[in-house]
Amino acid sequence: MPKRFVVPASDFSELPHFSGNIELAEALTMAARQLHDTDTPDKTMHAAVRLAVRLLPGAEHAGISVVERDGRRRTVAWTDEVVRTAEGSGADRAQAPYWDRLWHAPVVRVADSEQEDGGGPLAEAGLRSALALRLRAEKRRLTVLTAYAGKPRAFDPDATRIGRLFTAHVSLALDSATVREQLTEAMRTRDLIGQATGILMERLDIDAAQAFDSLVRASQRENVKLRDLARRIVDAKNAT
Repeated sequence: MPKRFVVPASDFSELPHFSGNIELAEALTMAARQLHDTDTPDKTMHAAVRLAVRLLPGAEHAGISVVERDGRRRTVAWTDEVVRTAEGSGADRAQAPYWDRLWHAPVVRVADSEQEDGGGPLAEAGLRSALALRLRAEKRRLTVLTAYAGKPRAFDPDATRIGRLFTAHVSLALDSATVREQLTEAMRTRDLIGQATGILMERLDIDAAQAFDSLVRASQRENVKLRDLARRIVDAKNAT
């Protein structure tokens, strides 16, 4: 499960805030730089919710959630606890009817939760408007960034347009951070397996190919990932 982030309001002061005095392109460029400065998907999402509040006209709160086909949801980044209350959790889709619409549309707007949500979790959290934008769409899973506001009809077509441009940058940064994290993990795994192979070579007086084959066979026999088995061998060696 991804690490969860709550963002203190004090973090907002360092971020660009779109207004009439700042061209949209400049604001998005500044946001893109901050997003691409992150080195893990968690940090990218952390930055994205902060930036969403600064960039999207009308936004007061923001969160990123992962939505499963079966209705389960988990919030993985949020600006404050109001977001967690509004988004809820579990498999009760009725709590937030607009979630289902995101499987068929990249953007969903809630103009007034008291009228559209039937007094559901948005209204209960004191939030009247929502602008939900897809970040990732997979066969069984969506990643969604949602901006919230306390007044009805807070998000106009301009907010939607800016939101779509912004989430395009977030999606690119998230993909980039994911690749970097995977490459880093692959390098760590390679080094770990190399260390374990060296230990087996010394312990069993065999060459590198034989040591690696031994490691693979043990992994298959014990139904343990090669990386995890290598870590056990290295940890045991370091403990002696």
